[in-house]
Amino acid sequence: MQFKFYLRNLRIAPRKVRSVAALIKRMPALSAQNQLGFQVRRPAESLLKLLKSGIASADRNFNVKADHLYIRNILVDEGPMLKRFRPRAHGRAGAIHKKTSHITLVLESVGAAVSAAAKKSKLAAKKSEKAVAVQEGKTKEEQKTSFEAPKVIGPKTQAGAGFGRRIFRRKVV
Repeated sequence: MQFKFYLRNLRIAPRKVRSVAALIKRMPALSAQNQLGFQVRRPAESLLKLLKSGIASADRNFNVKADHLYIRNILVDEGPMLKRFRPRAHGRAGAIHKKTSHITLVLESVGAAVSAAAKKSKLAAKKSEKAVAVQEGKTKEEQKTSFEAPKVIGPKTQAGAGFGRRIFRRKVV
């Protein structure tokens, strides 16, 4: 079972957070906690706080112990950019971009650590789906023949665009 936890608007640039997040990706939760505890980089403190919060939430809400958790994925995205200006020579102003990060931590339980509460919630969801179908009065055959709108597929992006983006995002003096 997967558990998602979010940290929004962290006032550290995403490029710096990604370098620390890459260290703990696909690690068991407890060893990742130890790894972050010994990191001296600034994003490590915030990531450690998010990881501890995620472990505690999984334990409290789903009765999944920290021994059974591992970090399935950790995503670091750009948040809103704070734009400030600094006075420069000859009456000009230089832009300052204060970048923020959005972090998504995905923990997954290993083995048969899924609790009875999680199983009950799945059963309740199935029962509610059946109840909705019965209330609408549709049979399975009618549901299959009902018209579904086709999915719109957008244009594909180039696969090699990452290198160009890295080159052209640098500041030019």
